[in-house]
Order: sequence, then C-alpha cells, then structure tokens
Amino acid sequence: MLQKALRLGVVFLFSLAVAFSWWTPTALAFTDEQKLVLHSWRIVNQSYVDETFNHQNWWLIRQKFLKKPLKTKEEAYTAIESMLATLDDPFTRLLRPEQYKSLQISTAGELSGVGLQININPQTKHIEVISPLSGSPAEMAGIKPKDQILKINGIDTATLTLDEAAAMMRGEIGTKVLLTLQPAETDTIKNVEIVRDRVALNSVYATLKQEEDKSIGYIRLSQFSASAAQEVAKAIKDLEQQGAESYILDLRNNPGGLLQAGVEIARLWLDPGSTIVYTVNRQGVLGSFENTGEPITQAPLVVLVNQGSASASEILSGALQDNGRALLVGEKTFGKGLIQSLFE
Repeated sequence: MLQKALRLGVVFLFSLAVAFSWWTPTALAFTDEQKLVLHSWRIVNQSYVDETFNHQNWWLIRQKFLKKPLKTKEEAYTAIESMLATLDDPFTRLLRPEQYKSLQISTAGELSGVGLQININPQTKHIEVISPLSGSPAEMAGIKPKDQILKINGIDTATLTLDEAAAMMRGEIGTKVLLTLQPAETDTIKNVEIVRDRVALNSVYATLKQEEDKSIGYIRLSQFSASAAQEVAKAIKDLEQQGAESYILDLRNNPGGLLQAGVEIARLWLDPGSTIVYTVNRQGVLGSFENTGEPITQAPLVVLVNQGSASASEILSGALQDNGRALLVGEKTFGKGLIQSLFE
C-alpha cells in the first residue's frame, strides 16, 4: 500500500487574460509573453521537489527561454512546455485554457467520450489506462486497468501528451474512435473500435445489502469530485437510517481526483487527531492533513481496492488502514505516489 509521505508534482494553468500586479520595476522590460515564461520558471524554482531540477542549472534554463523571441501567447505556451519538458516529469506540465476547462469537466458534471482515466507509462511513454469509468463505453468494451493504449485513430500515443490523448478520445456522442491496445502483461495487440457516448460522472452509488442477519451499507465511490465528500456523507446517513450495521467502501477502479475530497471523506470515518496524509517538500518541511472533528459513524468498515485504485484512492485507503479504522481487501493499488498541486 502506498506510504502516506508523498512527493509534490506541479501543474500549471493560465487563463487567456493574465495580469500580474506584483512585478518589480526590473521586470518592466519583459513583454507579457516573457512574463508568463518567467512566472512559470519561478513557480518551479520555488516549489519543485527535486532540488537538482533533473540535474541541470535551472537559472541557465531561465536565461535560455527568456532570450527566445515570443510574439504571441501561443509561442509563450510552447516555450513553457519546452522548458518544463527539460524536467522529464510527466506530472509537471502546463494546462492551457482549454485543457483546464477539460479538467474542470472531469471533476464535476459529465462529458462525452469513451470514459477512460489515463496516465503516461514512464517506461514505455505510451498512454496507460488507470481505470475505465463505471458504465462507460470503455468499460463495456472490456478495457482494463494497466492496458497500454499504443495508438488512437492510428496515431502513436508515444508522440502525444496526456491532454492530447484525452482530447482525441473525447468527441460527439455517436462518433467512433479506434484504439490500438496491448492488454496488461501480454504481448497481444488488438484494435478496439468504441462509439463515444455520454459519460455520467456521478461519484457515489449506495445501497443496503442483506447478508444472512447482517445489514451492510455498500458505497461505491467512482472518483473524487468536488461534491464527493457531501455525497458520501449523505449516503452514510441514509444507510444508517435504513439500519446499516457495517459498511463496505468500494474504491476499485477509482483513479483519484481532488485531494481535498479524499481528505474530507477520510474525516467522515476517522477519530479526532488522526493523521490523514502528510507531504514533505525539498526542504524537508512537513505539511499535514489531520482530522479535527468527530466521525459520523463508528460502524465497522471494509475498503475494497484493486490495481485501478490510484492517487486519492490510495491516500484515503492508506489513511483508513494506517489509523486502524478499516480492513483493506483486494489487490495491490496503482502506486502513483505523488500529489499534484495546481498553480494559477
């Protein structure tokens, strides 16, 4: 199970209009495009976990990219992407305005596409499936966690960024996309044609199950969206009113989502003073999330996990296990091992 000490990744986003009120007089010589590049460089300089910056002189990288002639925001975005690429870290990247909008959609609401949560495999550089969303076209097509997506509509995914691959799989309802897959731990390569459909992003499904003389509350959490904690809390209260004596929290194929949602859900189960997760930055300074309130139930809890349980799922399940609050049942989890922060 994933340890609770996690390293910090960095994700950037920039709106179409960016204003910086804090620039010093020495920065006035820079163009707006150069200021975007400089602002990105400073964020990495202050927050990146690897103090060697991938064994390179980060100041010289700054100078190199500030010397580039940048006439448009598009050129500035491209320069930032090139600068971040020198870190060789798939989790530190720029989110352009349209990509940030996609991120917002994926954590609240619904979308049309195939319904896959994906990652870049650091060894093969191909797109790897974290998990298919429940009830999605991808799940119906039999796509599994850890499957490698080698091509999308004939385009080699090793040449695509994570956001480009996601954009290629989204599209209008009823349209088709062809995925070339290599199932996990096999040498078999197969083509799967999927018809895009509406993918609901409802985070929580709950029901009361009767096992012999026991009433068990079953809660399936498909992702950590902005509303997930409130939905889980409501599910627990509803199931308790129906007579639930114990609970199963199903995190199988849950690829993660918002860290804060995972922390808030942990607080629903844990005693006051329990540590949920802590981070360590490159200076060795700890940042800790703890529970300060009372749990809403003390009933026994079992958490189900598998290799598609990633990121916030691992944080939540690890916190519940390490605090002796829940029994974990299932498979080894995905093992993402980091928290990404969003910088505007």
